[in-house]
Amino acid sequence: MSRRLKHWGWGYEDEQPSAAQLRTAAQLVRGRLGFGADEPRQPVPLAAVSLPPPRLTPPPSLRAICSTEPYERARHAYGSSYADVVRGFAGRFEHPPDVVAFPGGEAEIASLLEWAGEAGAAVIPFGGGTSVVGGVEPIVAERYRGVLTLDLRRLDRVLEVDPVSQAARIQAGALGPALEAQLSEHGLTLRHFPQSFQFSTLGGWLATRSGGHFATLYTHIDELVESVRAVTPIGIWESRRLPGSGAGISPDRMLLGSEGILGVITEAWMRVRPRPRWRSSAAVRFASFAAGAAAVREISQAGLHPANCRLIDAEEARLTGVDDGSAALLLLAFEAAGHDVAPWLERALALCAAHGGSWRAAGGGKPDAAAGGGKPDGGGGGEQDAAAGWREAFLRAPYLRDLLVAIEVISETFETAITWERFDAFHAAVLERTRTAVRETCGAGLVTCRFTHVYPDGPAPYYTVLAPARPGGELEQWAQIKRAAAEAVLAAGGTITHHHAVGRAHRPWYDRQRPEPFAAALRAAKARLDPAGILNPGVLLDP
Repeated sequence: MSRRLKHWGWGYEDEQPSAAQLRTAAQLVRGRLGFGADEPRQPVPLAAVSLPPPRLTPPPSLRAICSTEPYERARHAYGSSYADVVRGFAGRFEHPPDVVAFPGGEAEIASLLEWAGEAGAAVIPFGGGTSVVGGVEPIVAERYRGVLTLDLRRLDRVLEVDPVSQAARIQAGALGPALEAQLSEHGLTLRHFPQSFQFSTLGGWLATRSGGHFATLYTHIDELVESVRAVTPIGIWESRRLPGSGAGISPDRMLLGSEGILGVITEAWMRVRPRPRWRSSAAVRFASFAAGAAAVREISQAGLHPANCRLIDAEEARLTGVDDGSAALLLLAFEAAGHDVAPWLERALALCAAHGGSWRAAGGGKPDAAAGGGKPDGGGGGEQDAAAGWREAFLRAPYLRDLLVAIEVISETFETAITWERFDAFHAAVLERTRTAVRETCGAGLVTCRFTHVYPDGPAPYYTVLAPARPGGELEQWAQIKRAAAEAVLAAGGTITHHHAVGRAHRPWYDRQRPEPFAAALRAAKARLDPAGILNPGVLLDP
């Protein structure tokens, strides 16, 4: 029997801690945060959840690949945001999809789209369900007679490998670990590791322009795409496989970030590479976050391209247990398949030293035969304990959020990007407005920051909010904090999202950020490709 994912939160059902384990973890978290309940609440079991009856009945030709079972409908009702987990934990599933389909190929996808169009149903493409912005939530206008969710998990194979050009043709439903396992048989890797890696899919990465492992250079999935193929309501969309092209507007770029509104992405040719064998890394401490940011700017502008260049403020370093909270921490790592990268690290450390950075003896400089095993942020024998601890915290964060909901702690994140010359003022304004909102809404709480990605012209700051929740009022508290943070980001000149996508949660601010002529062009493309407006209505555009 295959393992089932939790219908309300992160991970598998058999990974849910026992009541005793939850109680111990709750005490540890409360001790570190200073707030939160001692006794964790338990989620409402699926057997106690009442779902509205399905409004759609699949035709006989499609019944074998469709489900109206309560588990599948509940599992596909939400993504993985804080608000999603709160509602799922409480057993609130007011708008589940009516039918969940599991197509095994493009012909079945086309048939499902045709049926949905005839039935007046909305269609939501679904990868791993890890959206944190409401991108897969089946809330649609009343004019739709129901919602069909297309789960692409059966499209999970690496179909073809081109070792000469270092590319692979991969189906959109392939989860991160399965994708990497299949590529590893050829000594290759995609090297794209978002935090959701374990449960997210290639198609989801493409549709949301996912940010992954590399903190510099290849930061987004965009840079790894050679061509994309999708099924639209009016036919197949496939771009020519090329290393580059100047022939007009890129058809790939139009699909990347389209969040399921233009077509259902089914496969892509992706640029892959030999698995890295050489690694060098260090954890550098700075007296202040500002000093660390200055060092990061120099590194990003020096052409060194570290794989990991994550600056963590002192409070976040303390909360995650990777340092004592007395300094900001820069996790710095270089990796390569065919050459020693220690000289690159030495140069980066020299730049850090110029800004007061200090570190223990840098690790690495030796080939690692086991390197590249599907872990974000590097790894290998010379990595500092702090960096290893951060990597573990990074991977476990989605699991921890389930616990935080159980002990009445709001856990929210938001990320953005800004140019270097505006960063100091931007950071101060965002922190001040968000902390004020947390204080006014919750009475107490913490707001921390780290850089997830950096560019020669600016960083991508990632903020974390932790605050005491009011049972029954969590969603209102969350909404007030979310609104204040988003307004602060936009007012200070940042983007509403650097790598989390738009979905439904970011729509109000995305509408204000994008140029209106572009919005008109997008609406025109949507109308031509999806005349009935059935694909993920409400995301990026109104129906």
